[in-house]
Amino acid sequence: MNQISSTAIIELALDLASSLNSKDRFDRLLDTVRKTITCDAVALLSFHGDILTPIAIQGLSRDTIGRRFLLTEHPRFDVICQSKQPIRFATDSPLPDPYDGLLIDREDDLPVHSCMGLPLYYDDKLLGLLTIDSLTPYEFDNIPERTLVVISAIAAATLNTAFLIEQLETRADHSQKVVAELTEEAWKRDGGELIGESLVMQKLKEELAIVANSEFNILIYGETGVGKELVARTLHHKSPRQHGPLVYVNCAALPENLIESELFGHVKGAFTGAEKNRAGKFILANGGTLFLDEIGELTLAAQSKILRAIQSNEIQPVGQDKVEQVNVRIIAATNRDLKVEAQNGRFRLDLYHRLSVYPIKVPNLEERLGDIQILSGYFVEKTKRKLGVAQLKITSEAINYLEQYHWPGNVRELEHVVSRSALKARARQQGKKIISIEKQDCGRLLNLQSTAVKADNIEINTNADINLSQTTINLRDETEQFQRQVIKQVLIQENGNWAATARRLSVDRANLNRIAKRLDIKVIKSIY
Repeated sequence: MNQISSTAIIELALDLASSLNSKDRFDRLLDTVRKTITCDAVALLSFHGDILTPIAIQGLSRDTIGRRFLLTEHPRFDVICQSKQPIRFATDSPLPDPYDGLLIDREDDLPVHSCMGLPLYYDDKLLGLLTIDSLTPYEFDNIPERTLVVISAIAAATLNTAFLIEQLETRADHSQKVVAELTEEAWKRDGGELIGESLVMQKLKEELAIVANSEFNILIYGETGVGKELVARTLHHKSPRQHGPLVYVNCAALPENLIESELFGHVKGAFTGAEKNRAGKFILANGGTLFLDEIGELTLAAQSKILRAIQSNEIQPVGQDKVEQVNVRIIAATNRDLKVEAQNGRFRLDLYHRLSVYPIKVPNLEERLGDIQILSGYFVEKTKRKLGVAQLKITSEAINYLEQYHWPGNVRELEHVVSRSALKARARQQGKKIISIEKQDCGRLLNLQSTAVKADNIEINTNADINLSQTTINLRDETEQFQRQVIKQVLIQENGNWAATARRLSVDRANLNRIAKRLDIKVIKSIY
């Protein structure tokens, strides 16, 4: 193996200088590595905390991009990260290979092969790793050390440049440090990142980058399970308030008689049961962000109180004469069309305008072309960690099967399917080193069109009272009519007992009361 030529270095430098974005730089870097070193797979991974994140790959299955590798679970990665020099693993190394089962050319266990890793340092800081694998044993033994050192330096400089550009694009006044170092810990603590490379997800990320640094109130809308809470966390962590609190409120679960106390707090003795002073959610979120999830479920009375707090930046705890100033950014989320709700008198129009300064739509999974494979890889790695198995992979046949489904439950449903499939695959392949999730493990995924809906032992046909011969159908009206029918039937069977009805329908009682009030359902008890 010859040393890397000066011509190759100059060509690479020109390529990297002319690249318009980080992805181009990374792809050209890997192309140069494969021209210089004969190999079957090469990967560039960024390092944050104790997690390695793949950011560019060649020769590995696409779902590898969605994986996140913990050093404590991958001893080869740990050895590379502990070194400042390139590491060549012995052909018969007993350490498990993190890419076992992930090479495009092999579906099963990796045979005896060549593997090496280059730690990428810049200013004595570990930015990431470059890993190179070959199915040919002893392939890397004769590569000059100087060649590996030069490749490491180029890769480290490329990675550092990409990080610095990302910092400058997101925060002009940001210090010259790796941007992920400042945000990854918070994201890891609160559980997640936006995974996906589809066009609609790229557009979503661009919108978040535009608005995150502002103080605008944000309305996030989208179907159930698309990840609205994750978008809210991302907005907070990319905002100037990232070091302040992010306080979550599920508006659908707030008891109607305690909404004011929950949001604004109360003083001791303000009402029966108020045994001590209590700070409300607005005070807890002071200096940070208040995330109002399911805001469309609030009553009109509660909406008016929130509107006053947003307009004046003042709150008044229950039982207290004095008002208090708060500095809170509001992010609200809903799966309803609040504009339509406002037009129909179910949501305050003035509050809608206050919240929707910058509305953000989170796309459903069916719109995210190409993201199912990446998300599956992310959930497979997450499930592998929970199950404690050595290696877990998902076959291309299973991916194709998942991509044919329309996912009414969106990303949340995909995560649940992957978790269930992993459990089935582990039970079916006990004792195997690599557990493969196959199509049969995914179960039957039905694109249901029209079926019967059950609430315990009650069955109501969804087509029973709907005239589908009409030219147009108001879906919301038909949905509400169906809800009204189910709730009334269960109430009758439970003799007007709201608590028992809520248990039968698997909903919170306070939430059921709000739904019933909206649907104009009342229980009238007579004395004879």
